[in-house]
Amino acid sequence: MQTTAILWHVSLLAPEGRKALALGMVGLVRIAPVIVFSLLSGVAADALDRRKLMLATQTVMAALAAVLGWLTLEGRTTLMAIYALAAVSSAAGAFDLPARQSLVANLVPREDLPNAISLNTIMMQVASVAGPALGGAVIAWGGVGWVYAINAVSFLFVIGALLMMRIAPVEAGFAQAAGPARGNFTFAAALEGLRFVFRAPLIRSTMLLDFCATFFSSATALLPIFAQDVLHVGAHGYGWLYAAPAVGAVVASAVMVRAVDWIEQRGRWLLASVAVYGAATVGFGLSSFFWVSFVCLALTGIADTISMVFRNLIRQLETPDRLRGRMVGVNMVFFMGGPQLGELEAGLVANAFGPIASVVSGGIGCLIATAWIAAKVPGLRAYRRSAQPALPVEGDREQARAGEPG
Repeated sequence: MQTTAILWHVSLLAPEGRKALALGMVGLVRIAPVIVFSLLSGVAADALDRRKLMLATQTVMAALAAVLGWLTLEGRTTLMAIYALAAVSSAAGAFDLPARQSLVANLVPREDLPNAISLNTIMMQVASVAGPALGGAVIAWGGVGWVYAINAVSFLFVIGALLMMRIAPVEAGFAQAAGPARGNFTFAAALEGLRFVFRAPLIRSTMLLDFCATFFSSATALLPIFAQDVLHVGAHGYGWLYAAPAVGAVVASAVMVRAVDWIEQRGRWLLASVAVYGAATVGFGLSSFFWVSFVCLALTGIADTISMVFRNLIRQLETPDRLRGRMVGVNMVFFMGGPQLGELEAGLVANAFGPIASVVSGGIGCLIATAWIAAKVPGLRAYRRSAQPALPVEGDREQARAGEPG
């Protein structure tokens, strides 16, 4: 909801003629803290109690949402205030995400991890459907300030869930013993995570694939322009357009909970789904009808969810627990940097050549990048369900087999 509201809010405050650039700047202020803190946050997720770390980050983000809501309802917001609060919230999120994703593997047995990842994807996508749609309705009813206020309250439910969460002592002890020493935020620990990622061809290629796809096909930042100036559907239509990818993602997630267990050619499915993502983005850019645009965006959600499940599964299975937080920290630069920098790129191209040219060229760029990665990394094309995963803790120093097909 808050992401939807921020983009709409910026589009209202931006001066005429610079709206696309102002929307693109949202991506820049969000990704800068991720780049700065990605390595440190990964080490923190491996060295600290992951549940307690999430409690701290969720509390900070709740306070920031409350401040943003108060400023907006009082009529004191400016573009710089929105950018500043979005940047600080992104910094807190940079520490939250490695802890969140790493925690999943400590809550379920290893054999249930594929299903847990799929179920976790459903949880995120259901929220992604309800959030933008409700956000558009709340914007139309009471304005963006109430969206920020509702978001601040929503963090209380996350905090409550974390307080009720109990990890079995043996699992918690295993997780912490496997990572760096408690409080060991050393440069060497961060470099160990970097070395692991860049020496594992499978993990490295999935991150690069994610970055290229979302960098070139990031149409989200331009949705306010399409809703207002191309499709003429207003705030309600904007909310549904923003929610369309998540609608497709929910359907795909429900299927993937079961399908992930029997799909053998995981690498080929991953590459094919990213190609569909790029093609659907081209279709959205060329459409001048609301429902065609909605379907194209829903297809991007379906394709992105399929690729997301396989990307996360490959990375989680190929990463030892002691390095999982640092792997996610490095990955943040790719999977958050892609869409956020992509928003800036989309804004710059749209400002120069128009929104349609920006989206269509981005989709074509996604297709080219996917073909290039598929050609360069044969191990990814050949990756199968029967591939031997990395051991949980031991044998992770070189990880040479991480790039080998099963």
